[in-house]
Amino acid sequence: MDHPNGLGRLADRLRALPASCGPVRLVAVDGHAGSGKSTFAARLADALGGAPVLHLDDIASHERLFAWTDRLAAQVTGPLSRGERALYTPYDWELRAFGPPRPLDPAPVVLLEGVGAGRGELRPSLAALLWMELGPAASWARGRARDGAAQSGFWDGWTVAESRHFARDPSRPHADFLVRQLREGYEVTPVTPVTASPNHTVTHGDGHAPPY
Repeated sequence: MDHPNGLGRLADRLRALPASCGPVRLVAVDGHAGSGKSTFAARLADALGGAPVLHLDDIASHERLFAWTDRLAAQVTGPLSRGERALYTPYDWELRAFGPPRPLDPAPVVLLEGVGAGRGELRPSLAALLWMELGPAASWARGRARDGAAQSGFWDGWTVAESRHFARDPSRPHADFLVRQLREGYEVTPVTPVTASPNHTVTHGDGHAPPY
């Protein structure tokens, strides 16, 4: 029987993948800012029985919007690859400072959520890459509406930085699954021979669509 939020079949498929980062199946949820990555990752984590979710907002910073791979390797993927507990220092975007360490255990599946989660430098450590299939204009409009006028200046700079990142290092062409948010639930489509099933497209219902 599928999980109540409708993502149980996807969760089963991810659990069955080979470990990719030490004993961990590191699964990336990537997409444009505002595309609904955080909400989807939370629901998928629930379907996985409470899988840890690492938000890249905690790894990036104002000074290093995308130049954070060294921090991620030192604090997270390096320890996980050795089967050790990771300790990362989440960034506070209001205080512009890194906070006290948080633990992240090497669970069977760990979700890595954020813009750039599927970048080339990380792909060798990924068991799967999921891409939120919503274009930049629609995603950014949702993000701006969510964050309000006070963050408009940040968004102006962010959209330029994100566009440059994906122009140099696109994630979508390497995705294993495309995720489309529907009015109710998600449509998850396998796109690579390794993970694709004969049916190709499975629609998962999970009640009301998330707000972002």
